[in-house]
Amino acid sequence: MKSRRTDLDSFDTKILDHLQQDARRPLRQISELVHLSTAAVQRRIRRLENIGIIDTVVAVLNPAKLGRYTTIIVEVTLESERIDLLETTRKSFLACPQVQQCYYVTGETDFFLILTVESMEQYDNICQTLFHNDHNVRRFRTVVSMKQVKSGVRIPVSGLSERPDELSGDRALTS
Repeated sequence: MKSRRTDLDSFDTKILDHLQQDARRPLRQISELVHLSTAAVQRRIRRLENIGIIDTVVAVLNPAKLGRYTTIIVEVTLESERIDLLETTRKSFLACPQVQQCYYVTGETDFFLILTVESMEQYDNICQTLFHNDHNVRRFRTVVSMKQVKSGVRIPVSGLSERPDELSGDRALTS
C-alpha cells in the first residue's frame, strides 16, 4: 500500500519540529520562533491534527525512573501467514501492554516486538501467553537490552517541505 504524503511547507515543518521538541511549548513562543502569528500557528496545528500528521500528544516516561524495567526485543516467526491467523497473532500483540512497539517485517522473521517488563518472571508469563499458547508461532528469539543507547520518537521533518513559504497563504512576520 502506497502512502500519500501531504504537502507541507517550511512553516509546517518548523512547527512540527518545535512540537516534537516540546509539545507543551506555548503557541506564542512557537509563533515567534517560526515568524508567524499565533493564530496562524494554531490554524496550522489544527490542520496537521485533522489530516493525521499529528497523531497524538503524550508524555514520554523514563522507565528507569519508575523502577526496575528491562527492555526486551523479540523476533517472532510464524507457521503460517494466512490472513486470519496473522490477524489473531497481531491482535494478541496489540492487547499486551508490555509490547511497546510491534513491527510486521519482510524476510524470514514475521514480527519484531519491543517490550518493557518489570522482571524476567513477568516476561516468562508473557512468553506463555503470547508465544507458547499461540499455535501459529513457530519460534521466537529473545534479546535482552543491557543498556539503552538511544531512544526517541522524533521524526526528522526539516527536508519534507515541498512548497515555498510564500505559496502557503501565511506570511512571515517581519521584525
